[in-house]
Amino acid sequence: MIAKKKTKFKEKKAKQKKVMTRTIVFAVLDICAAICFFIMYGPWDYVRNLYVTTAMNTMEHQWLAKIFYSDEKIEKIMNGNYFVAIGEDANVDDIVIDTKEKTSYKNEYEKELLTREPGNDLYKVIELKVGSADAHLVAIYDPKKIELIHTKKFNVGTYGERVMTMCERYGGVVCINGGGFIDNGMGSDIPVGYVIKGHEIIWVPEGEDEDQYRDNIIGMTDDGKLKLMANATGTEAIEAGIKDGMVFGPFLIVNGKSLEIVGDPWGKSPRMAIAQRKDGVMMFLAIDGKNYIDGASLQDVVDVLKLYGAYNAANLDGGQSSTLVVDGELANNPPAEAKRTKGRYVVTGWGLIP
Repeated sequence: MIAKKKTKFKEKKAKQKKVMTRTIVFAVLDICAAICFFIMYGPWDYVRNLYVTTAMNTMEHQWLAKIFYSDEKIEKIMNGNYFVAIGEDANVDDIVIDTKEKTSYKNEYEKELLTREPGNDLYKVIELKVGSADAHLVAIYDPKKIELIHTKKFNVGTYGERVMTMCERYGGVVCINGGGFIDNGMGSDIPVGYVIKGHEIIWVPEGEDEDQYRDNIIGMTDDGKLKLMANATGTEAIEAGIKDGMVFGPFLIVNGKSLEIVGDPWGKSPRMAIAQRKDGVMMFLAIDGKNYIDGASLQDVVDVLKLYGAYNAANLDGGQSSTLVVDGELANNPPAEAKRTKGRYVVTGWGLIP
């Protein structure tokens, strides 16, 4: 009899414990839901705009924004966050290459950039913050050594190559990813837009005429100058002196003029950029991010490049594609999957090839 009472008591206590556990779990879920609801529909436009613009500009994560907002609301938010593209070409005559160390500097940023590390006259890696994100800025002192790197073949149904693989094949010491590609989740070997190598167009989108198809082309000339051409054909780019080139954007700084940005059109994300100062020093910028709402905004990128004297600059493919390789090692901290595999498969990039 006593044993039965003890058993019933234990069963009652166990039931009470289960009820209490469920109550706590549901209370926590209710609190989380309330917090999410308040964030998504509360008074903070900045948070809401950041969430939507980041999700909508990360192709595979657009469904996140659509969970909370109607198409009309998303469109309204996107229309209130935009940039005005710079419609002019970079005037490379303004670039007078003189990358030697100086005895005096305009500011602390120029001093940091131009002061060589002992025994290394090729490049310097500067660790810094861009917005709230960790970043690496690489100064490259001989711009003539910058080349386009790319996968062995295009449009063969594979996934391209990692920057690390391309960099090793080209004999590069510092390499970054470059242009976009048709995304099938893992990557692709089909570039979006022109690819120019050695004064030849080696890729133009299927069905497009290289003398008619126009896009924003990021290129390097034979004399080591970053040439940005708005709405140009591949033929026009080559005629303008571009030796190596690819398509991406937006252009962030052209002839010293910054991109006009309203709100935060692309949210925060891991980002990459290529830039050049008037003295010819090239810069590769790699901004870290652990996920798709962590990293830097376009305005953050413009601001830091201006601090270091960028005269011309362009945004490169970011997110999971963000890759900086230095001396054969992954130097940046891309999102988790890309970090695990030491870089995503991409199609093009830029490298310092000694």
